[in-house]
Amino acid sequence: MGLAELSAGGTAESGDRPARDAVDALGADPILGQRVRIGPGTINARAEEAATKPAFREALKKRRCLVPADAYYEWQKTGPKTRQSYAITLTGGNPIAFAGLWESRRDTDGEPLETFSILTAVANQRLAAIHDRMPVIVEQGDYARWLNASTESASAADLLHPAAPARIDLWPVSDRVGNTRNNDEALLDPVDSAGKAAQGQLFKPDF
Repeated sequence: MGLAELSAGGTAESGDRPARDAVDALGADPILGQRVRIGPGTINARAEEAATKPAFREALKKRRCLVPADAYYEWQKTGPKTRQSYAITLTGGNPIAFAGLWESRRDTDGEPLETFSILTAVANQRLAAIHDRMPVIVEQGDYARWLNASTESASAADLLHPAAPARIDLWPVSDRVGNTRNNDEALLDPVDSAGKAAQGQLFKPDF
């Protein structure tokens, strides 16, 4: 999974302090000893394990957050060495709020480090052909429940399910999204099966 763009405002958090304006590090596992790991493969946490896995159990109780984004990317395997990139959003171009868990600690140099992980669930029917997992998306009406630190873990965990298929829009995009040096709005432009820009961009929402 790749984030298309974090919306302005950083994360909204539950716990010991109000929401902050920016996120210092993306994709670090919350509690995995002294070593800080940041990079692909560490941003996601399985929702079905969050309540019992030591790395995430306490964060689920006290340190839940929302991670805003306009869209995210996923890759479908199309051959032994080929993949098709997809942009995925909510219907109507509404902003996404991923269910996340945050941590605050010090890095190996003693400097403050704030991190978060995004919770994932089994993919819904619309996305299952592309990938077997998807990030948990919190609906707007559930924001307060998820962020309220007084909400019991079991009640919060009830929100950790795949989004309804009808809530998801997706379309193929250029393989340029696979290169982190590329960071522009054109990454969200639809392409056809040959990888060329789609005429009219019929499927791209108006963010």
